[in-house]
Amino acid sequence: MSAHSDRVLERLTRLHPKVIDLELGRTERLLAALGHPERRLPPVIHVAGTNGKGSTIAMIRAGLESTGARVHVYTSPHLARFHERIRIAGELISEDRLLDCLERCEAANGDVPITFFEVTTAAAFLAMAETPADWTLLEVGLGGEFDATNVIERPRLSVITPVSVDHQQYLGETLPEIAAAKAGILKRGCLGIIARQPAEALEVIEARAARMLAPLMVEGQDWQVWEEHGRVAFLDPQGLLDLPLPRLIGAHQVENAGTAVAALRALGMDETACLAALAEAEWPARMQRLRTGPLVDAAAGAEVWLDGGHNPAAGVALAEALGRLPGRPVHLVVGMLRTKDAAGFLRPLEPVARSLQGVTIEGEAATLSAAETVAAARAAGFAAAHEAAGVEAAIRAIVADAPDCRIVICGSLYLAGRVLRENG
Repeated sequence: MSAHSDRVLERLTRLHPKVIDLELGRTERLLAALGHPERRLPPVIHVAGTNGKGSTIAMIRAGLESTGARVHVYTSPHLARFHERIRIAGELISEDRLLDCLERCEAANGDVPITFFEVTTAAAFLAMAETPADWTLLEVGLGGEFDATNVIERPRLSVITPVSVDHQQYLGETLPEIAAAKAGILKRGCLGIIARQPAEALEVIEARAARMLAPLMVEGQDWQVWEEHGRVAFLDPQGLLDLPLPRLIGAHQVENAGTAVAALRALGMDETACLAALAEAEWPARMQRLRTGPLVDAAAGAEVWLDGGHNPAAGVALAEALGRLPGRPVHLVVGMLRTKDAAGFLRPLEPVARSLQGVTIEGEAATLSAAETVAAARAAGFAAAHEAAGVEAAIRAIVADAPDCRIVICGSLYLAGRVLRENG
């Protein structure tokens, strides 16, 4: 990252004592001072949910861009560079543009308390409002109702990917409470695309939609997606589509593909765009095979994979994806944050993995120590769980005992980002 935007971003982290403080007043105040850029965005597709938001956005983007459309995209967190969060008309935001928007937001805000995510979201809106495009894809940062992105009065579509338990310290302890936060993105009269949900989550989402007079297209009721004979079948009132398996790996990506296709069909896109959504989408650190770099060299012929999933539902999805790959023994390198349910994430992985190496995520204050990760792994049923000094040391320890194996680095997007930076 350039030192210029880096310095501004560092200053912005000091404007609020909390990293997360869910409410909309601060964001609305800053956007008003900036002349309401959020009201000048191209048509918005707003995406909330617990798992699959990033992959679903990547597929929708691929589908839209295949038609020649120019697409703005806002996602979080970044992996290697902050600039990854903001894509302007198809390209990552330039350093000059990012610096300009950050400085204007900083000047408009002054010293008034505002969280880092709120002020950087305002900067993204500023950049997007000032560059022509056809569509805007917005990923919710956390929750939905009080997330800084939830200032769009009339999105073209609201999309809710599968909801499960995560971020309880901010969103509530129960699934209905968490679903209520996600359902907060549904706006009066605006169509919602709803992925498959647990019954108690869907009940809350449908109740919110009824209050807002927001029509819904719900998986299992209005559309269906399934894998059949190595292909993806999608069915809605417009008919049946026969599509390739997603480029992104795992059965959960078939579900995400269905959500993306349902959204594209609602936007009037044809079968060609739906095919491109599945065939061309890229999203790093989601069952990503690393093929070059120091970590691959350290693996000495063993496969190295990277996945940023970090909650129990992501553990289930990762275990399922690993179970589908051709047979090689699986060994895990795991680093996690203490805000996550580590044992819950690891429990589904225990049947598919031979061993686990726990690592501390360098540079992250909220990291579990390697010892704490190992303790969580043992609580999840892992018999062979050991501490390692770092990711490369963990890989070397694994291949010393199991040279022809599949190594999966997982547990945190922050760990994934560090791996991508250090592995080049």
